[in-house]
Amino acid sequence: MLELSSKIARAEGSWAARLRDGLGITRSRLSGLFTDRSVDPALFEEIETALLASDAGAEATRFLLAALRARRVGTAEQLKTALRAILVELLAPLEQKLDFAGKKPCIIMLAGVNGSGKTTSIGKLARYFQNQGLSVLLAAGDTFRAAAREQLAAWGERNAVAVVAQSGGDPGAVVFDAIAAARARNIDVVIADTAGRLPTQLHLMEEISRIKRVIAKAEPGAPHEVWLVLDANTGQNALNQVKVFDDALGLTGLILTKLDGSAKGGVVCAIALARSQRPLPLRFVGVGEGIDDLRPFAADEFVSALLD
Repeated sequence: MLELSSKIARAEGSWAARLRDGLGITRSRLSGLFTDRSVDPALFEEIETALLASDAGAEATRFLLAALRARRVGTAEQLKTALRAILVELLAPLEQKLDFAGKKPCIIMLAGVNGSGKTTSIGKLARYFQNQGLSVLLAAGDTFRAAAREQLAAWGERNAVAVVAQSGGDPGAVVFDAIAAARARNIDVVIADTAGRLPTQLHLMEEISRIKRVIAKAEPGAPHEVWLVLDANTGQNALNQVKVFDDALGLTGLILTKLDGSAKGGVVCAIALARSQRPLPLRFVGVGEGIDDLRPFAADEFVSALLD
């Protein structure tokens, strides 16, 4: 038992370090501002510049600065403590626990633009759910790109997970067959890939909406989760992606990928503020290419990686 606890502690420590490294650009801009100095207009200007450079966006930056000024603290260290508390409060609604109770198979549909890391995220999700004691089946719903099918098949082999796929053909039919296979095999979770598309490609957005309708016919009440995969390097364009995909699909969550040291991470604040009336959970964040480099989002952990 002690050995297991030690392994878990090492894994969590390693994850915290990787997340900290992944947000290194923003942390380097922010953490150095709160040295032994007075709280004056110059400091607030520097904080504003750092937040804008971190992809927080104009609205979230104004919100954070206003909240900071309202605290009326006397030292830079107190200001940092206040910023931490404000950020955690802003991001906490994005941290929501998954509940698969009464959903078997639980069907998760993933969407996103080309290059967002969608297929790779599916492979990592398969491993994560397996580690939670759940059986998984993958549906290669991106029938347009042979490379996507091959990539998903490789992840399936790596995880010893079945992949339902076909060359070309209708993506809805592939997902339909995958759901039938999952029921027959008593599988807990089905993760369905879809072809990458730009929000401006209206005909493709309609196609992905049709896949969702096919899933609903195959399994009443499904898909149970519809997640948008966002590249952390996308910046403020992520807000537009969230809006368009949510309008088309009714998103239930987000995955933020590629927090690999070049990403800034502040867009999470912009998304949280924009969706403050109807929070959209940030289900997972990814920091690298390793199979275990995708973990559930935790607001306090994320803020620590931004500031410390």
